Amino acid sequence: MTTAGLAALLCASATAALAQATAPNAQAAASDVAAVDEAEGPSVSEVTVTARRRSENVQEVPIAVSVVGASTLEAQGAYNINRLTQLQPTLQFYSTNPRNTFINIRGIGAPFGLTNDGFEQGVGIYIDQVYYNRIASATLDFVDVEQVEVLRGPQGTLYGKNTTAGAINITTRPPSFEFEGKAEVSLGNYGFKQGKASVSGPLSETVAARLSVSNTDRRGTIYNVATNQHVNSQDNLGVRATVLWQPSDDLNFTLTGDYNLQNPICCAQIYARVGTTQRALNRQYAALTARFPGYRVPSTNPFDRLTDLDAPIAARNEHGGVSGKVEWDVGPGTLTSVTAWRYWDWGPKNDRDFTGLPVYTKVNNPTKQDQYTQEFRYTYDGESLNFVAGLFAFHQKIRTSGVQQTGTAASAWLLAPTSALSNNPAVLNNLLAENDIRLDNTSVAAFGKVNWKVSDRFTVSPGIRINYDKKEGLYDSVVTGTASTGARVKVSNDPTSPLFSDPWIAAQRGVQASQFFEVDFSDWNVSYDINLAYEITDDINAYATYARSFKTGGVNLNGVPSLANGLPALEVAKIDPEKVNHFEAGLKTQLWDRRATFNLSAFYTDIKDFQASVISNISGSNVLRGYLANADKARTKGVEFDLSVQPSERFSAYASGAYTDAKWIKFVDAPCPPELVGGGTGTPPGPPATPGANSPANCDVSGQRMPGISKWAFSWGAEYNVPTTLLGREGEVYAGYDGNYRSKFSSNASRSIYTDIDSYALHNFRVGFRTDEFNIFGWVRNAFDEEYFESLAVTPGNTGLISAQMPDPRTWGLTLKAEF
Repeated sequence: MTTAGLAALLCASATAALAQATAPNAQAAASDVAAVDEAEGPSVSEVTVTARRRSENVQEVPIAVSVVGASTLEAQGAYNINRLTQLQPTLQFYSTNPRNTFINIRGIGAPFGLTNDGFEQGVGIYIDQVYYNRIASATLDFVDVEQVEVLRGPQGTLYGKNTTAGAINITTRPPSFEFEGKAEVSLGNYGFKQGKASVSGPLSETVAARLSVSNTDRRGTIYNVATNQHVNSQDNLGVRATVLWQPSDDLNFTLTGDYNLQNPICCAQIYARVGTTQRALNRQYAALTARFPGYRVPSTNPFDRLTDLDAPIAARNEHGGVSGKVEWDVGPGTLTSVTAWRYWDWGPKNDRDFTGLPVYTKVNNPTKQDQYTQEFRYTYDGESLNFVAGLFAFHQKIRTSGVQQTGTAASAWLLAPTSALSNNPAVLNNLLAENDIRLDNTSVAAFGKVNWKVSDRFTVSPGIRINYDKKEGLYDSVVTGTASTGARVKVSNDPTSPLFSDPWIAAQRGVQASQFFEVDFSDWNVSYDINLAYEITDDINAYATYARSFKTGGVNLNGVPSLANGLPALEVAKIDPEKVNHFEAGLKTQLWDRRATFNLSAFYTDIKDFQASVISNISGSNVLRGYLANADKARTKGVEFDLSVQPSERFSAYASGAYTDAKWIKFVDAPCPPELVGGGTGTPPGPPATPGANSPANCDVSGQRMPGISKWAFSWGAEYNVPTTLLGREGEVYAGYDGNYRSKFSSNASRSIYTDIDSYALHNFRVGFRTDEFNIFGWVRNAFDEEYFESLAVTPGNTGLISAQMPDPRTWGLTLKAEF
């Protein structure tokens, strides 16, 4: 079925559901509005979370956790993690395409710069207790989500090795033994069409099932004048099916399968600005484009949303899998088993030169992954003691088959203009790199967490996790070019090669050369933490935490520098683990007869061997190359708050905020900002990045702010409703407003005067009418059409061209929801 056909089917389903919901005998479904006890007055509804692998009231969980429920996600159009960042001030999401996606919490989690199969993220993503190792899954739409928990700070004891920054725990709606259904249709500008449908009910007295589907389609917000089409579109499909079997009161089996496809015309980063580097003027953007008479960028104003990319672009992102969960009440506790297989199939096409010139005609790295996980947990609940103990196993196989090809403009763009070869398009035309990249990744762990209630009000909770990792990687890049004789040959770094001195091959080798190496990594690590919780009163809880955590080491699978003898520098092919020391204290309070909730936390996180992009000279090599290694030390600290109030049945409001100070404490071989590249000196904003002693291409950025994190971030909102009768239906007319703000932040691995993103604020509005059976509302997002950038990036070659990842402009539409 086509996307358009599926959207039409969903619209029909929603219309039918609405007809049933508005019929006189329609069964009333549970309202998303928080329940109010009329005898005691309004109160903020209790929220249950599974942050510690058991169901608990969020106010009694002594960790910093934010919860967003299904009704909030739907009302604010937060249908993926990217949109969730507008509700979560400490959550940062950056994506130029699904593979090049980074999620950070409190400023840490993943490095800016290189994308590499051989390293892992620092924010763990779990959906229904299944670990998602590839961050690309985060770019797809939520399908029938019940709630999203964002756990801030290291979660290594219960959630595993790669949660040094935190974890995102997503729970979908389970099958129901009573028949129920939901349908939703949204239409908006830019051709936006979104449909969601879910149906659940019993198949027998012991078996229930749920089937959910979601589809989003929207034309792109950027126009490509070279291809006469809108790009950066949305085309997302998600299907999830779950079967629950409860043969007895103390045993249940859950089987889930899902399929997700994202197939937009994407992803274009467009001209943002041009800066001056330290390179010779004839190797900077203005002089290079002048070598192509008649070429002009379609607009130098990025908010015209125009591009002229001439190479095909695509971002086909498919993933899915099957999981089985068993929960068995055994003795005084519950034994849980979660078994899962997942796959990921990534089919990209990119234009790496970010211009309408045929410099690169192909830069594509299609990837396939298979992932297997198994977790066993035993949860015990006693009067003064409870604990969770378990085993975890993970295996992943990644196969990437990349291709990079240059075109007729490559010689003039990539070679020094002082060389006669730069005037000959044939020298670099059809320089072809074919890459075979492989990773086999295995991890096993044993873990435990104890909660010991020392007294009625004081609880001590130590935890430990012992983890073993093994990675086996292979990198094989075969580069072929054209020799001065016209013959197609392999471009090699081997100085004994008979064509090593051929001037054409030498020029090609400076752009890319063949390389092969195999590398493996293995290591044991221990994570541990201790948490102290004290119940000051029935409505005020205090906690303090120390955690020692780590992010696993890895291997460089994007190539490494070559030595003078042509061999790869294997000493930098391995990446050390990150080691984290974390301190946190907080208060969780309920005030005003529980009409208000106010939570406060302060944290200090110290990271040794932070995994980051570096540039340095390798002994025996005269070639500078960026790769993933370790910055000596980084630190982040800050304060956060969450407030929600419901003074009456008619009005509710919330506000969240964070102050985050994230800095490089010691990082001496960072990539230089573009204004320092090419020799010479310069002074970027903030503490200066001074050229390194080994090479003018690396810089000491110690003391600088880390990229991607605003010092100040806030989100806030409110909703007001009035009871009314409309078209014979009793319900509420309501109006809502949501806003968020981020202060200035750096969008480059090393802070640059060209890649700082100025502060911005977004404002969203909605107004509608709802009953227990249906909800219809209009919405406008980014209502004042704020002009800002999601990210800015230095383009390859350091020509001074800065590209931009553009956010959504003002969008508006209408949503119709029905329940039955």
